Amino acid sequence: MTGSLAEDTPDLPVALIVGAGPGIGAAVARRFQARGFGLGLIARTAATLEAVRSALPGGPLPVVALQADAGEADSLRGALDEAVSALGVPTVLVYNAAVLRADRPGELSPEEHHRSWSVNVLGAITAIEHLADAMAVQGGTAVITGGMPQPDAAYVSLSLGKAGVRAATQMLASRHRDRDLHVATVTVGGPVAPGTAWDPDDIAEHYTRLHDQSPEDWETQVCHGC
Repeated sequence: MTGSLAEDTPDLPVALIVGAGPGIGAAVARRFQARGFGLGLIARTAATLEAVRSALPGGPLPVVALQADAGEADSLRGALDEAVSALGVPTVLVYNAAVLRADRPGELSPEEHHRSWSVNVLGAITAIEHLADAMAVQGGTAVITGGMPQPDAAYVSLSLGKAGVRAATQMLASRHRDRDLHVATVTVGGPVAPGTAWDPDDIAEHYTRLHDQSPEDWETQVCHGC
């Protein structure tokens, strides 16, 4: 892809979603699209991207879908650069990628733990730091999807990963606050499913609300259904 879409719509706000799956990712995409944002969707598989794209209303706003592995830094950076080339620098960056698995203490190998940590935590840091300089020029918002407000021994790697997300958010928020880049996390307190207390459409509202906040009101963590 080249910069043709960005050149055609130079003032279009862009929401770039890493981990654009059928739950929270799709709900966040729909919410920002309804507000007039172009969309960049990044997911590991073509099937996931197609499912999310097909759930979006049609219309003139651009949607760019790219495959990348959020746990592989080079793959992720390449997709981020391609999205920026196509759409322009995002106004909103959402990191929603995660390895969701049940595992108890001692069940995973070090390599499996590293893979989960790479997606759950390191990918978020990579994405935000890769785009921070460009986003700070215009001001923007980066939101990481969190979870597991209380650690659970039946979900060891996810508990560790989401604790890491909260720590990373605090550090990144402090690092970038004076650069007009709002970094926050939405902690989801239960299993995401439509029609429940953790309905993805309800959760998605936090992402737009965080983006709308004035700097003096910036929150770094919202906990949904905790």
